[in-house]
Amino acid sequence: MKSSRAAVLATALFASINVSALAQEQQVNDPIEPINRGIFAFNELLDTILIKPIVVTYNTVLPKPVRAGITNVFSNLDDVFISANHVLQGRGKDAGTSFGRVLVNSTIGLGGLIDIASMNGLQKGEGDFGQTLGVWGVDAGPYIVLPVLGPSNARDTIGRAARIASDPRTYMPNAWSYSLTGLEYIQLRADNVDNAKMVDSFSLDKYNFSRSIYMQRRNSLVTSGKEASSSP
Repeated sequence: MKSSRAAVLATALFASINVSALAQEQQVNDPIEPINRGIFAFNELLDTILIKPIVVTYNTVLPKPVRAGITNVFSNLDDVFISANHVLQGRGKDAGTSFGRVLVNSTIGLGGLIDIASMNGLQKGEGDFGQTLGVWGVDAGPYIVLPVLGPSNARDTIGRAARIASDPRTYMPNAWSYSLTGLEYIQLRADNVDNAKMVDSFSLDKYNFSRSIYMQRRNSLVTSGKEASSSP
């Protein structure tokens, strides 16, 4: 019963967002749309012929507890960056919560395999350097579709580059670096497989829909970051 209700709510949500996406189509900063659409089509093809089969195999071969552990480990690493960005945004309380999550999950949670922090009320926050730049007043700039990585904008592309430069995996030997990064990518794709199916089901124009979802999401994150940084 709960799952059917969730499906109905998700259906209504995606349908309403799809209408909103089409209504806002003419208001988007997308000056290189033909190029973006070409990259989007390439990403879709790559996803169909390579990523989806890998994700299906990943979900089939690995038991759910193992997949959950992998998700938790990468989420724990992500909390380090989230905490740092909360500091840069002047969000002391949120930074303390994110750092507390890292401390608890890295020790009691066996290196992040178990999300002990969430079990004890330390809920995961959101934050990245693209959001931080937005909180500092940097404009989002034009919409960009990145090969493999997907939707972005000028500001968030800088944020992604900063994340890569500050990630210790970047400086590991290539085999380890590529393996860990690839595993995280597949794990994230596997965790969002249901959302991807909904986008496929409800989108009249998948490019416009993905663009609108991304922009709304990023605007919401920057707005919430500004509100949190200005609160006592």
